[in-house]
Amino acid sequence: MLLAERWIIARLRGRKFTSLGEANAAIAGCAAEINARPFQKLDGSRAELFGQLDAPALRPLPATRYEFAAWRKARVSIDYHLAADWHYYSVPYRLARQQVDVRLSAATVEVFHHGQRVASHPRSLARHGYTTDPAHMPESHRAHAQWTPQKITEWAARTGPSTAALAEAILASRTHPQQGYRAVLGIIRLASRYGADRTEAACARALGLRSYSYRSVNSILAAGLDRQPLPGSTPAISPHPAHGNLRGPGYYQ
Repeated sequence: MLLAERWIIARLRGRKFTSLGEANAAIAGCAAEINARPFQKLDGSRAELFGQLDAPALRPLPATRYEFAAWRKARVSIDYHLAADWHYYSVPYRLARQQVDVRLSAATVEVFHHGQRVASHPRSLARHGYTTDPAHMPESHRAHAQWTPQKITEWAARTGPSTAALAEAILASRTHPQQGYRAVLGIIRLASRYGADRTEAACARALGLRSYSYRSVNSILAAGLDRQPLPGSTPAISPHPAHGNLRGPGYYQ
């Protein structure tokens, strides 16, 4: 730092530069002079020692520029997709329920299992979207042998018919039915928090609104809208009990 202050900053303090390149060129010239100056108590100069010691140990720069990336751990869902920055990416189906390492760069998403890369996708900024490689699906009927759309729907039917109908609508709205597994399973889990009756009512409301998603059902339950009449329905009018204090419409005729 002392050398830089004395031989670079002090020497250039009175000059004006019109571009960064011009300033860098002036600094490089000063640095070359510093490195070429002989040592006061040793033989040679900094440039000579660099050529003897450091230069022979240097290796070529990588063929590609350094790319910053963030590493995260994720668990693969039963639909063989994992979540990364609000987007879902597929991995080979055999890795369902496995923990993997995810490398996120500006352009790509890479997935590693036990140090081996098992998937690579272009990075997507679509929130709650899906990026699916057909090669990651099982070859037999393109669905995991244990988790099929029929089984998912049957599981939803344990909560009620509206839940099953919503599950069918969610699976049908996806390019691949497997992309809807996560949403349906999330709705089924809501029954353990809010109860089967409330979840069934919330699914009926979501069907009426044609809003086929987990977020819709969750927001309905959180706001208590499942306890209100469905849109377009006419609330039943309870007749008043007959007693002597009610004259009735004939009194006014």
